[in-house]
Amino acid sequence: MSKKDILICQEYCPNLNRIAEVKDQELAEDTIQRLGDTFKVLGDPTRLKIINALANQELCVCDISELLKMTQSAISHQLRKLRDLNLVKYRKEGRTVYYSLDDHHILQLFCQGLDHVMEER
Repeated sequence: MSKKDILICQEYCPNLNRIAEVKDQELAEDTIQRLGDTFKVLGDPTRLKIINALANQELCVCDISELLKMTQSAISHQLRKLRDLNLVKYRKEGRTVYYSLDDHHILQLFCQGLDHVMEER
């Protein structure tokens, strides 16, 4: 057996006290679903590029389109997915729509994920 194989307990002996403690802290199914949806949306490289751009400053669709070398329609589609999960918000100024991160939690989530992948192993 190689060391990369999945390791399991040699003897089946669940700790019922620990299990009960963890069960008391379980999240509601709808919360788990929303969290899963958030991570799923953040799993797309284009959306991560958008979040990275918006981490620096508020941008309009034209700005993001130019930055990522994509059509405004494609950017708008990606922004809609981010907006649906409250990851980005927008404001209108005349005929221009500006996007920004919805709140500091999104930036923290992004930065922590980035720190994780950037750390040396």
